[in-house]
Amino acid sequence: MSGYLVGPELPQGRGELSAGVVGALGGGAALPGEGVVSGADPYGDDLQLALYACYELHYRGFRGVDDGWEWDPGLLGLRGAMERRFLRALRSDATKHDRVDAALEGLLVEPVDGSGVSSFLKDEGQLWQLREYAAQRSLYQLKEADPHAWVIPRLVGRAKAALVAVEFDEFGGGRAERVHAELFAGLMEDLGLDPAYGRYLDAGSAEALATVNLMSLLGLHRALRGALVGQFAALEVSSSPGSRRMAQALERAGAGPAAVLFYTEHVEADAVHEQVVRRDVIGGLLEDEPALEADVAFGIDATGFLEDRLAERLLGAWREGASSLRVGL
Repeated sequence: MSGYLVGPELPQGRGELSAGVVGALGGGAALPGEGVVSGADPYGDDLQLALYACYELHYRGFRGVDDGWEWDPGLLGLRGAMERRFLRALRSDATKHDRVDAALEGLLVEPVDGSGVSSFLKDEGQLWQLREYAAQRSLYQLKEADPHAWVIPRLVGRAKAALVAVEFDEFGGGRAERVHAELFAGLMEDLGLDPAYGRYLDAGSAEALATVNLMSLLGLHRALRGALVGQFAALEVSSSPGSRRMAQALERAGAGPAAVLFYTEHVEADAVHEQVVRRDVIGGLLEDEPALEADVAFGIDATGFLEDRLAERLLGAWREGASSLRVGL
């Protein structure tokens, strides 16, 4: 997995905002003014790439970019403007519930029509579509569970202990070769993809970027800790059945054992995680801070909203025989 531990190259800009951020990070341009943000689509390529680039400075950074940019006041101000635009749009478009049980209800019932991405891939997906899916998801999976680690110091007691227990599994249970990001790198190699961290940033769609940006946004703001717990819960609750379908899809397509292993690893583990997250992470948090229930519900709703947008992007392209990626593999 050559290059896996190295930060990615700076991406290509996708508009005035992202080109300005990338240009500034590369050392050859001034940061764009915050006024540019007001005209940007909150879910579009330009804002989502610019926001992703800002957040990546808190993870592995970019090759050749000074580490000092992580806390640059001007960039943080611009990032704040982008965050406010993205968050306002999500609160307006995604909010459906103010109670956690109601927000989780739909996730606990498997859809009878089998209309989701994993069902499509299981039943009729081709290898090229599985490769595209892996490339899109690599924007998160190669940093799997890292965004959720931001919330650990913001929890106490039962909620903290339970979340750390789940994270321990995500990070391999003390075994480096079992770290889930490492397992995903193995999946990518099995599918003939480059497992280098951030390799497919230019190829990833705005919809894929937004799902990762939501995690970083919620994780980096203490005031949004309840929403991050909801986002974490949404991933864990929906993971096990979807992972089973993905393992079946990969087996049917003739993928190698490392590709299948990534998803079979999640089937049993995430079935257990679902119970822990619902009972102890959410339950413990709301026992300590009951006023955060609406925030937890928002995190669940926002995750579903953005995942649905990504599904529409993928399935809309694939059913037309077209690529879902911005840049071909």
